[in-house]
Amino acid sequence: MTNLNPRATLETHDVTNQPPPFENINLFTSDVALTEAVHREGSSAHDQRLTAFGARAGSTEVAEWASDANRNVPQLRQFDRYGRRLDEVSFHPSYHKLMELGLSNGVSGFAWTTNEAGHVAHAALEFMMSQAEPGVCCPMTMTYAAVPALRHQSDLANEWVPRITTLAYDPTSAPAPQKKAATIGMAMTEKQGGSDVRANTTRATRKGDGTYELIGHKWFCSAPMCDAFLTLAYTDNGLSCFLAPRWRRDGERNAIHVMRLKDKLGDRANASSEIEYHGAEAHLIGEEGRGVRTIIEMVHHTRLDCIIAPAAFMRQATANAMWHTAHRTAFQRKLFDQPLMRRVLADLAIESEAATALTFRIARSFDEATSDPQAALFSRIATPIGKYWLNKRVVGHVYEAMECHGGAGYVEESVMPRLFRQSPLNSIWEGSGNVICLDVFRALTREPATAEALVTELEHARGANALLDHAINEVKAHLTRGASAEASARAFVEHAALALQGSLLARHAPQPISDAFCALRLGDDAGIAYGAGTHSIDTIAILDRAMPRH
Repeated sequence: MTNLNPRATLETHDVTNQPPPFENINLFTSDVALTEAVHREGSSAHDQRLTAFGARAGSTEVAEWASDANRNVPQLRQFDRYGRRLDEVSFHPSYHKLMELGLSNGVSGFAWTTNEAGHVAHAALEFMMSQAEPGVCCPMTMTYAAVPALRHQSDLANEWVPRITTLAYDPTSAPAPQKKAATIGMAMTEKQGGSDVRANTTRATRKGDGTYELIGHKWFCSAPMCDAFLTLAYTDNGLSCFLAPRWRRDGERNAIHVMRLKDKLGDRANASSEIEYHGAEAHLIGEEGRGVRTIIEMVHHTRLDCIIAPAAFMRQATANAMWHTAHRTAFQRKLFDQPLMRRVLADLAIESEAATALTFRIARSFDEATSDPQAALFSRIATPIGKYWLNKRVVGHVYEAMECHGGAGYVEESVMPRLFRQSPLNSIWEGSGNVICLDVFRALTREPATAEALVTELEHARGANALLDHAINEVKAHLTRGASAEASARAFVEHAALALQGSLLARHAPQPISDAFCALRLGDDAGIAYGAGTHSIDTIAILDRAMPRH
């Protein structure tokens, strides 16, 4: 953070050789790979909105809000002073400022209120919001993703979709009809089952007025101050999907008891909780017994944001590492000019751009899926592939960028520890690695046309690079000999992800980027750690493209 005239001449030494603060950076215009991806995937009409948001999200003030929100973690208030239940969470004012920033600028709602490339625009907004402070992105993501699930029940959609797509934030704890805007959370998993939601035990009983009464628990309810939650419970007809508002229709608080807040590794600005339903009022969405089918569209859209986040973290980590090394000297040269450091930075930059390219190609498939069956098939298969691979890459990527800072990157004044703690989250949320690979397995076996959509996408880059051609052939061979065999699912997803990234860069990125990616990710001598590959790459061109622009 910028401080006014800090003393640099001290009694024992002068403070020198320190980089200037990396702040007041426009997160949109400073990122060439991002701006090109947005334009390429059809969202250039939203440049003005994205540029304005990028300037705000990258400002010093917003960075200070993020720091405050992480230092002052949410506090649970189960009861008032008289012993009456509240089940409310108190947040630092900076948390609410961050929520206002994201929601009023359309992170959740804009995709559903614009007629042009809304999901690509959403991806760009989320990409930048995740760099500003990812903790608040959880309720924004769930609110964004709830729309297609709500549309399975027209009366609820007519009531709730306008509330959650309004570009505003209302932090008050009050019935949703009394608020200017609302947010939606989700509570699916239970202690005994986790991802196996069919092992749930929560029960829903239909009442005379058509509503349902829920009794049970949920092991993870993220963002418990949302105005309503999509949740799963069993009726006599099977596992069903419900909307459980925090306030009943009669104006009383609903019987959703927040038992405790999770003490998490990261994501500290966000409140994640365990809850119990004690006869809570809920409303059926879709048909009884078809809860998983109803909720799956929300899960699909949530997984898009689980792709956006690691790509954003890679960009944030790379930009910070490049900034630090460009302004600090060691061994008589800038760190940035040391050949081995340049190799590491270039490798990080290649990974970041590949992640960005894949993210925004998948986002475009969400825009096209409603009118193009092939786009829907590509979205179905590419979304879990992207979620698996980017989240497997991001943790090591952030660590390597942290190491570029030396000890300065390991202390809490830096953003790097917070970013490192955040980096594993999206691999676990909405299905950890094996669950996601098994989802790819299901898509290939139950919807064989998804394989054709994947191959069609890869073949667009045929002939651009011999290593890429070989990678495409490997994916096709996997499919021919049964890539969907469960035990080999991880291997197939990894091959498919790398081939997709290579094909996108070969078609759209400058040749130094695409050639380097193919050499370092698809070649035989790529190395394991970042910077360990021995292929000749154009580090000057790669780093010049990746360096954040003021």
